[in-house]
Amino acid sequence: MNGKAKELREGATLGDAVKGEAFHPGSLASVLLSTERLVGETDDFELMTPRGPMVLRLDDTDGARLWKSSIQRIEGATARWSTREIVAFGSFPTDIPTDRAERQYRKYDCFFTLGGSDNHTTYMMIAKKGHARSYGAGVGNIGRITLGRHVLEALAEGEGLTGIRPIVSEASAENMVATKDLGYRLEEGCSIDTNVLIRLDAGSPASAEHILAIASKGYVNVTQSSGTVAGCGDDLDVEIPDEAHSVRGRGAVAVRNTGQGTGNILFYKERRQSSPAHNAAGAVERGMGIISKAAAGDRVTVVTEPARALSVGMTQSEGGRFLSGLGIAQSRTGDASDDAVIVGQSPEATLTAMSSGAVETFGVPRERVFRIQLDESRQSDAYYFRKVTGLSHKPVGVLRTQFAFPGMPMVTFYGDEERSKSLFPQEPFKKCKKGDIGITNQSRPHHGLIGIRLGDSKEYGPTGEEPYGTNLVGRFLDDLGRLAELEEEETVYVMEERR
Repeated sequence: MNGKAKELREGATLGDAVKGEAFHPGSLASVLLSTERLVGETDDFELMTPRGPMVLRLDDTDGARLWKSSIQRIEGATARWSTREIVAFGSFPTDIPTDRAERQYRKYDCFFTLGGSDNHTTYMMIAKKGHARSYGAGVGNIGRITLGRHVLEALAEGEGLTGIRPIVSEASAENMVATKDLGYRLEEGCSIDTNVLIRLDAGSPASAEHILAIASKGYVNVTQSSGTVAGCGDDLDVEIPDEAHSVRGRGAVAVRNTGQGTGNILFYKERRQSSPAHNAAGAVERGMGIISKAAAGDRVTVVTEPARALSVGMTQSEGGRFLSGLGIAQSRTGDASDDAVIVGQSPEATLTAMSSGAVETFGVPRERVFRIQLDESRQSDAYYFRKVTGLSHKPVGVLRTQFAFPGMPMVTFYGDEERSKSLFPQEPFKKCKKGDIGITNQSRPHHGLIGIRLGDSKEYGPTGEEPYGTNLVGRFLDDLGRLAELEEEETVYVMEERR
């Protein structure tokens, strides 16, 4: 289960298995067939060692069939000796007959040998160079090492096979299923991933932070899928700098940094060459089966290594404990009291903060952070508001007062003229209520302006526009009297409460 052993009752379902795991409801999970079934269906096995993995491809021989049936005995065997010609793992008992005939072995061949012509001390050997010799085993050739051959030279005597597991194509429907059905019945020995673990690339801190921001809700949406790549276009309204580039192998995670689709997060299923338009943002360490099966419209739970190191929204004392747990020193600025709310962190990017080992946290009194609620039915308007304030990527947003005057029935804040060009008019309101948050839509010259109404009106909205020029987007939930005291160019902090 997500790379760790987990015991469940007989007849357990996927719903039983996901309890206590990182899994967002409605996400895709992958279920790989039980080890027993896979052993019988594959000829490729991963040999785990302290120096890295090797891949053994079995031949169609009696030795290969004996090796399959002996995996439990071979697993854990240590490298008993290593020469220029071979490395030998063992020993373990078999029923191999003795045979003193000399055989020819190619470099990287894997075969059985008997110690002292006694099958109770059987060894698995791997040839480090081609040679001919008698090793005393009547059942000899097993297969050949195809990947990880460098491990043979790195292994020291006493280091062993820490694990042996079958390798089966995750794209094969016969070997793996991907499902959202929590009632799916499990079987003994199957392997389940409920999430995709991404190890982020320190060479691309901005791209990594983009992934962390998108995945902060616990999942990403798959918006495109092909034989080569699965993509998440949850936020293409971003600026991504040119960062690290590398070959995009299977499992690579990249973020597009220019052109159409900037901000697209791409999970590669097949190898592609390096591209200056794609930053190397990380790699999938676990859960590639989910990616290989994910279709457009699916949801995928994401876990990152490291996790996001953002203290915004916490109190200064909470932020200090949180950052300390990540090995990051906190320097308090602004209101440094324990109960002050952190509204800014510098540096904000997780990998930059972890690299520097220290951040500044800017705090303000709790009463200066106001609660708001956005209307999710107004998707484009809510999206605009979150983008302008920064709520799209952090818990505390920022508004800067554009117009405020004692006795006025509204207060207005600067918006983003370019982004607001897509704010199409809504159905005009019949009455704008005290506390309504609104945006001037594209039908008016000052489109993008944000406002909060301080008194009811049937004629004018939160930005002073008539109904057809106003898009209502949400509600201000705190004491409006505090807004009436604002001055122009003053900063206002807001936190969103979700329904």
